[in-house]
Amino acid sequence: MRVIARDGAHEIEIQRSRFVCTVARVPDVDAATTLIDRVRRAGPDATHHCTALRIGDPATGAMTARSNDDGEPSGTAGVPMLEVLSRRGLTDVVAVVSRWFGGTKLGAGGLVRAYSGALSETLDRVGELRRVRHRELLLALPHDRAGRLEHALRNSSYLLREVEHGADVTFTVAVAESRVGDFEAWLAEHTGGAVDALDAGPRDLYLP
Repeated sequence: MRVIARDGAHEIEIQRSRFVCTVARVPDVDAATTLIDRVRRAGPDATHHCTALRIGDPATGAMTARSNDDGEPSGTAGVPMLEVLSRRGLTDVVAVVSRWFGGTKLGAGGLVRAYSGALSETLDRVGELRRVRHRELLLALPHDRAGRLEHALRNSSYLLREVEHGADVTFTVAVAESRVGDFEAWLAEHTGGAVDALDAGPRDLYLP
């Protein structure tokens, strides 16, 4: 799944109407609603605050998608914004395009182009990342054997996230879910099968 690289805002003007697009990465619908409310409060004099959101569950693949035209003619604002998010395959994102009417009606086609264009330009500016579901795996071994494995991990394609020194040395390694089997084989090869990986649960990482 793809996500925006950062939150951001961008403004365009079409026939004296101002369109200000705000985008943010959000974990759930409640957070999206909070962002929408914040944008509304920040621009109470705007004619419309049209919205679109897509939030996906990495565990099940289910996608929540919603849009709102906020008083614009049906299908001319929120829907084309949602189509932009869908075409780009973005998730965990909410978009608000606030319009200040400039006195000239744009027609249905003009509105579609304005709202989708404002969002597209904003997304181009903030950039995109991949959201990849990983498993955090814990490896514990004695101090006299830890250095060699740490060196191997740091020179591997796996992500060593933390090293904790206690009675033993514990490594926290993030492994893409699709590569857990490969990692277990790699670990057995580098430790002679003497170290087991304890699954500490899922974690999403955002990668270029």
